Amino acid sequence: MKREDILAKAKECVTNDRQATYGTPENSFTRIANLWTSFLSAYKLPSGATLSAADVSVMLAMLKIARIANSPQHADNWVDLAGYAACGGEIATEEDHQKGA
Repeated sequence: MKREDILAKAKECVTNDRQATYGTPENSFTRIANLWTSFLSAYKLPSGATLSAADVSVMLAMLKIARIANSPQHADNWVDLAGYAACGGEIATEEDHQKGA
């Protein structure tokens, strides 16, 4: 699969398919962050610590990297990794923009 194909497929996924199914990355990742924070608070997170939507994109990217380590030839993992990076980058830069950074 060519890099243009991977990025085109990732764009299709994050702007159409996945968004129609799961909602915007901001809303979907925030829901995931809330669930993960609740779960992790019983184990690892210090009291009051929370995960953000941007944290979720990083953690999902790490999941894809772990899968790539096992199956580097599986193109879907590369597509999803690019998609999570794009969503996380947008969320993080919008958060900075809203904070005035």
